[in-house]
Amino acid sequence: MHNLVTATVLSVSAIALPLAAQAQDGCKLDKSEHVFSQAPNGPLKTHVFSPPGTKGKPRPAIVIFHGGGWVMGDPSWSFWLTDRFACKGMVTIVAQYRLSDQKTASPAEAIDDARAAIDWTRAHAKEFNIDPTRVAALGWSAGAHLAASAAVFATDKTQSPDLLALVSPAVSVVEDNHFRALFPPGTKIEDFSPAEHVRPGLPPTVMVTGRTDTVTPLAGVTKFQERMLAAGNVSVLHVYDDVGHLFTPAGHPDDGFPKPDQAVQAEAYEAIDRFLIEQGYLPAKR
Repeated sequence: MHNLVTATVLSVSAIALPLAAQAQDGCKLDKSEHVFSQAPNGPLKTHVFSPPGTKGKPRPAIVIFHGGGWVMGDPSWSFWLTDRFACKGMVTIVAQYRLSDQKTASPAEAIDDARAAIDWTRAHAKEFNIDPTRVAALGWSAGAHLAASAAVFATDKTQSPDLLALVSPAVSVVEDNHFRALFPPGTKIEDFSPAEHVRPGLPPTVMVTGRTDTVTPLAGVTKFQERMLAAGNVSVLHVYDDVGHLFTPAGHPDDGFPKPDQAVQAEAYEAIDRFLIEQGYLPAKR
């Protein structure tokens, strides 16, 4: 299942650079950094990218969670996406979360952090001119698990995101030995698997994934999709042929480190854009 190498000595550029190459030409954005939660090992931060002309009608927001197998990565890995959404009018927030170290944090704590980031965004809606009824969450790979979990495992004290955009998502983790190894022995992994807890009333969701993904296999994504539809939720799944995890072309190692087919990746993010337009988060293209 999830075969991402966990050794943090691997070069960050192996994950960051192929994605960064896809960044669009930037527009002028207001950028700010904030502490949204105090974790035992230090503060957790959000990086806010506000589009030009933030006065007037409140704007939708999108909170982004990076991938990295729950064990590596930082917010900068997602900065390549900020132009894409902020320049089109969404307040774009990249959130940090605790990485699993098998001592002080597991994916359970990362889920808590994802929920806290969504709550922080709504609590600061007025400050950043955000429409608190249009707060989307986007994640890729492990980050997609956190985005989905923020919705599926919302509690009486936390608020779900209003829309989900999930890229090569880890939405069914009961068979994922890597994920299981990040918890203490005896942990009931089903309690942290979004696909096992789908219910009516979850937010509209779009998912994009590769047909030959061996890191977050299509079977798990399909399970989540089928259960979303059976529960009466809005959910759209786009599957791309001849690519694996994060659109890595067939014939390249599908090891969790993105080597995306540029054209397929662009097509997948265009599908996300279309969904955001349909749901009223982005203006229609002229």
